[in-house]
Amino acid sequence: MSAEFGRRRFLGNAAAGGAVVSTGLGAASQAASSNSTIIVGAMGMSRGRRVAEGFAQLANVRVKHVCDVDAKRAERAAASVGKAGGGKTPQAVTDYRKVLEDGEVDAVIIATPDHWHAPMSIEAMQAGKHVYVEKPCSHNAREGELLVKASRKYGKAVQMGNQRRTWPKLIEAMQQLHEGAIGRVYYSRGWYANKRGSIGRGKPASVPGHIDYELWQGPAPRRPYHDNYLHYDWHWFWHWGTGEIGNNGVHAIDLCRWGLDVDYPIRAASAGGRYRYQDDQQTPDTQIATFDFAGGKSIMWEGLSCNRTGIEHSGFGASFHGEGGSMVIQGDGYVLYDENDKKVKEDSGGRDDKDHFADFVDAIRSGKLRDLNSEIEGGHQSTLLCHLGNIAHRTGRTIQCDPANGRILHDQDAKAYWGRRYAEGHAPKL
Repeated sequence: MSAEFGRRRFLGNAAAGGAVVSTGLGAASQAASSNSTIIVGAMGMSRGRRVAEGFAQLANVRVKHVCDVDAKRAERAAASVGKAGGGKTPQAVTDYRKVLEDGEVDAVIIATPDHWHAPMSIEAMQAGKHVYVEKPCSHNAREGELLVKASRKYGKAVQMGNQRRTWPKLIEAMQQLHEGAIGRVYYSRGWYANKRGSIGRGKPASVPGHIDYELWQGPAPRRPYHDNYLHYDWHWFWHWGTGEIGNNGVHAIDLCRWGLDVDYPIRAASAGGRYRYQDDQQTPDTQIATFDFAGGKSIMWEGLSCNRTGIEHSGFGASFHGEGGSMVIQGDGYVLYDENDKKVKEDSGGRDDKDHFADFVDAIRSGKLRDLNSEIEGGHQSTLLCHLGNIAHRTGRTIQCDPANGRILHDQDAKAYWGRRYAEGHAPKL
């Protein structure tokens, strides 16, 4: 580890879930040369394993720890990340606090379940770490606001894992939109389609011996273990997840917001429900969420969790509609149409998620901590649209919002969903 990064010291950690403290180094003192080694710890070995493998392949980056509450998954991930990193096998741990306590660690990857994203990110910053947090960056709107504030208070780089922000041809597509390729853009739609099965009716069960369910629950109020929670179907319970709109919709909604060049909405609405199966799933499998913005702009997102035929006959995409034509984004490319629906340009290009990881590492090395393709303020703005769509769904009515910050206006029932209750001692604090 470079001397530049070695000056950090872990000053303390309270009991389980307690806050940790940062030395508060400024951006200038965090800058390092391009050949300094960045030490990384990764939490959550589902998506996190793939992300850690990508980081391990970057020049002068070492993944020192991989962490998962499932000891077996942690061990498997250590082996695969070590192989990706050329034989430098990381230590497998089950308690994320061991990673935060390691003074050598410069940055952490957080790819845990949604309810842990913001609280763990804030603890990591307080421990002096930069944060790469997977989407959605928060479980609820208040956490997203706290995450942005924490990045400013502790002077840390925080990147959200919406990697399309770094794909070359999508950057090119957005530049064309902003330069007027289809005139004034006033409407965008995004979509996600999949063929998910039923999660069934869960039964109370004994927690497997290799899983620390207490730590998995973390900041969430305690609930008895059921056999259909881990490791994936927690996504469909409001207690821990954010549904399909937060799971995959955030990627498309982020593209829509990027192309329209908008921040916070004036209004959000939602239609849909759990239509395909009768089971324990609480979040909708079929949803249309709409968001209106000042200046005459609108976003629509359509989610079909149980039907693979999406808009444009694709499982994922976004389209933009303006006074002079339209643009459709699919995969890593785009198609441009004139106002008569004639194709005028089509282009696609390579994509590599490691470019997004490298963008994060480069910001740490340069000390330009907000010079990120998906800096946390923008990540919060896109994630907030997902939360507002879910709030509109859960209340069954249109939500009016303050265009300055997206906060809910004139609706106490809706405002009750802005934050959440926490397990005792686990509420995030700055």
